[in-house]
Order: sequence, then C-alpha cells, then structure tokens
Amino acid sequence: MSVDTGSALPPAISVAGLRRVYETKPQPVVALAGVDLEVRPGEFFGLLGPNGAGKTTLIKILTTLLLPTSGEARIFGFDVSTESNRIRRIMNMVAGGEQSGYGILTVREQLWMFTQFYGLEAREGWRRVDELIEAVGMGDQRLQRVSTLSTGQRQKMNMARGLLNDPWILFLDEPTLGLDVAAARGIRDLVLAWKAAVPGRTVLLTTHYMAEADELCERIAIVDHGRILAIGTPDELKKRVQRESIFRLEVDHLDGGAPSLARLPGVVSASLAADSDPEQQRVAVNLVLTEDAALGAVVSALGGLGSQILALRKSEPTLEDVFVELVGRGFSEETEPPVPVGAEA
Repeated sequence: MSVDTGSALPPAISVAGLRRVYETKPQPVVALAGVDLEVRPGEFFGLLGPNGAGKTTLIKILTTLLLPTSGEARIFGFDVSTESNRIRRIMNMVAGGEQSGYGILTVREQLWMFTQFYGLEAREGWRRVDELIEAVGMGDQRLQRVSTLSTGQRQKMNMARGLLNDPWILFLDEPTLGLDVAAARGIRDLVLAWKAAVPGRTVLLTTHYMAEADELCERIAIVDHGRILAIGTPDELKKRVQRESIFRLEVDHLDGGAPSLARLPGVVSASLAADSDPEQQRVAVNLVLTEDAALGAVVSALGGLGSQILALRKSEPTLEDVFVELVGRGFSEETEPPVPVGAEA
C-alpha cells in the first residue's frame, strides 16, 4: 500500500490530551499524563526517554495494541480507538531483539507466512518476499533456516517483515539494539532508503543511542514521567543547554597568555588547555564567548599580537547533554517510580 501523495494528508500522528492510567495496587499509576503530539507525513521523528518514561505505552496506543484511558490519538486521520483495522493496514512495527518466527522455517518461508497474516494474495506475497530479501541484502540466506541466523541477520529479516505490507508509517522500537556497528549501520541505511523511495512515508523511532537519533531524526521529543518535556530539531534542543559559544583555539604563540583574550568584549572566559605546548609552538586556548559574533574581536586581537591561528573548532553540546539536563539523569541511571494518580500535577 503506497502513501497517497496526490491529496493533502492529515498528520501522520496526532495526539491530544492522551492519558493512560494502569489500575494497579496499592494505587493506580499514570503512564501518560496528558500528551500532545503531532508528527507530519514524511517526517523521521524520534522519541527519547528513560525506561519507565511512557514511551512504550505511547507506542502501544499508536499501534492499536492498547486503548487510551482518555484523550485522542489518530494515525493519518484514523482514530486508534474506533478504526484500528484501518490503521493496521497502513502501519507496521519492528522492535530490537525480537525473536519472532519459527526456527525450522527458512527466511523465505518465514516472510511468506507473514504476508498471509497481512492479507496479501499468494503470488503477490511471494513477489514481495523475494523483493525485500534482496533489498535487505539477504539473498544468500533466503533458504537458510531462521534458527541459524545471526542476530544481525535476524534483525534484517525482521526489517523485511516490517515492510511487507508497504506501510505508510513504520514504528521502530530500538531497532539496532544489540547489533554490531556494521549491522546497525545496515539497518539505518535500509530505513533511510525505504523512507526516501516514496514521499510521505513516516518513521517514529525510539532509541537509547543518542548518536543514532541525532543522525536520523528531523525532530525529537524527550519524554519522562508520562509527559513530553521538549520537542524540536536536534539543533534546537542542543541550543537549550548551550547559552554561550565555546571554541577551542590553537595558535603558534600567544603573547600575554590567555588573559590577553579574556579582557576582550564578548569573551566570558579564556583559559589555557591542558595540552598546550608552547615549546612546540602550539598554544591551545578554551574560549567561552557570549555569541559567535564575538569571535571577530578575538581574531583581530590575535592579528595584532602577531599570532598565527593553527586551528579553530567550535564545541557543540550533544543530545545526551540535553537529555541529562531535562530528565536529570542518564539512560543508565535508575528511574524514579511511575507517577501515582493525583500526584502528576
């Protein structure tokens, strides 16, 4: 099924006031506390958050596996509560580390079995299977039993399974979990190629790999305790945690040392880097400026001192820096317990 790009499409994902409360003892727990979210058709969107943040609950609702307690969620205009069958025809999901399938079947047989679950006619099903086996680079394993596949090969097969019904939107839940560098790169390249092939194809990714989210996602939402803390492009999110401009400057010599730069307008601080080596005619200075434009005064001053610039590099914050500032902890740290009902305000 291909995305209809001939007419204006509704949002790929539209969520308003979404709440999910689990009726647990001794008291109910709020997994989602009023989430609002919109993802555009054709967007590669990331969802980041620690374990227990509400990501899995949100994805289960969006993929029609779980009903919301209140609020509204739509996929390309279809309501998750009342139009689940329509949504299932235009979406698919692949999770990292999943062991779906039967070990005694070959890769080709396994994928064909899923075409029947998705309602494809037999001949079309075999065509799609062979097409996707080649697309994911498993031609040599097409007749190999699933039980003998490596972790990376199994995930390639799972990716092929996720594309069998030609979805409009693909949900990826940590798709490169446990894969080596080469296998993870292969999965990312495959997803990007699939998305680029047809305008309007949409991807929602959850991952604990910050570099992966930075590379792939056009926008990212950071979630914790059932709420969205921030949404923006990777660059927009990074700017939240770096209010000054930070540079590393290397020159052949610096008369007057770092203090000669610290007094300049727009310079917050200037300090010699630990690896400076004046004997080798290489002085490294860490500069903190109020804004990038203040660098002009520094360059002019260096010219007046007769210093030659050997290297200049701007230091950028990472998505992990953003995550830690917003959430207050990293992925590897213990999360706080879910929010009890009545305590989420």
